[in-house]
Amino acid sequence: MNQNQFNFEINAKIPGALGRAGVIHTPHGDIQTPAFVVVGTYSKVRFLPPYQFNNIGAQAMISNGFHLSKISKDIEQYGGLSKYSEYNCPTITDSGGFQIMSFGSGLGKVISMDKRNIAREQFKAENKNRLARVTDEGVYFKTNETAAEKLFTPEYSMEFQHKIGADIIMAFDELTNIGDSREYNEKALNRTYEWGVRCLLKHQKLTGEHAGKPYQALFGVLQGAHYQDLREKAARDLGALDFDGYGLGGAFEKEHLSDILFWCNRILPESKPRHLLGLSKPDDIFVGVENGCDTFDCVAPTREARHGKVYTLDGDINLRNAKFRGDSSTLFEGCQCPTCKSSYTRGEIRKLLKNEGGLKTSEQIMADKKLAMELITTHNVYFIIRLTHQIRQSIFKKNFFDFRDEWLKRYYE
Repeated sequence: MNQNQFNFEINAKIPGALGRAGVIHTPHGDIQTPAFVVVGTYSKVRFLPPYQFNNIGAQAMISNGFHLSKISKDIEQYGGLSKYSEYNCPTITDSGGFQIMSFGSGLGKVISMDKRNIAREQFKAENKNRLARVTDEGVYFKTNETAAEKLFTPEYSMEFQHKIGADIIMAFDELTNIGDSREYNEKALNRTYEWGVRCLLKHQKLTGEHAGKPYQALFGVLQGAHYQDLREKAARDLGALDFDGYGLGGAFEKEHLSDILFWCNRILPESKPRHLLGLSKPDDIFVGVENGCDTFDCVAPTREARHGKVYTLDGDINLRNAKFRGDSSTLFEGCQCPTCKSSYTRGEIRKLLKNEGGLKTSEQIMADKKLAMELITTHNVYFIIRLTHQIRQSIFKKNFFDFRDEWLKRYYE
């Protein structure tokens, strides 16, 4: 590994906990941690143009490796994901494992974190009838019941992620869901380890072949559901391999999050960064930081913005509700995001969203909605970025727990 291009330093720790504040150095810039990584699925963050991305202090972006695999050669020729995206920031891609597994939804391979809506083992389709058919070699998948099967392997995941050129890439793993049995989770965990080894070997080979390119850090991904011994085994096994960092993944009940992260991160090498995949609710971020996670990502801030939800320190609001008609206040008083510092009020943004104010052409309606979504998206992403920045400062000031308790009390009560 080229230490001048990728490394992680710890600057402060939370006394009595696993949490820390640090810096991840990458070829395309530094990430001050804890940090929220903005999701740009197709290399762009919807309704967040590059100039606003920088204005709100966004440090990094994570993209969907599976979807970008289709244009990986184009991205490579353009100079890599950071340049192609136009955000010119540190970038991350996932392995494609989640998307491959999710193709099985409805035919037995269901990815879910909702224990009220899962496919228990007795209701699952046979493996041969699923859209995603898992084997030791890789995952055979098809996008619909009549499509031809395609084989997706750890080696292929490394190939297209190297072409995309993100600063951090993820090893291919098997994501189970909370309806899978312990027996199946044991098999999946062993399979994920073997795939991790294969990813490392392919990654090392490709890195050697592209010596002139910036170094790409490879993160191993831990699974194991809510089983302590499986999570600890994953941490020991993957922690002993030459990964540059680790992703913590899996579908599990929210109440198990703290335990799972503690089990994993107390074993993983302290000197390497850890990324919590797919979670960004404030209480999840606090739990993640306390238990040793450094970076976070989730589509929620941007997706919820498109449905009118606005984040505030006093809890979330939805501008589509009638009570905000004519509201002359900013999205949240005291917020320093570009939207709140502009002249737009809650009522005005709601008017743009709801197509109120007389007859408009279809083009005008679309332009108004686009503007409203940009305004709310900018605010929501800033809100979560600001939270992680404040958490970072609380670690340096050694008042993390007091800050956590005061912040969460206001937000959730």
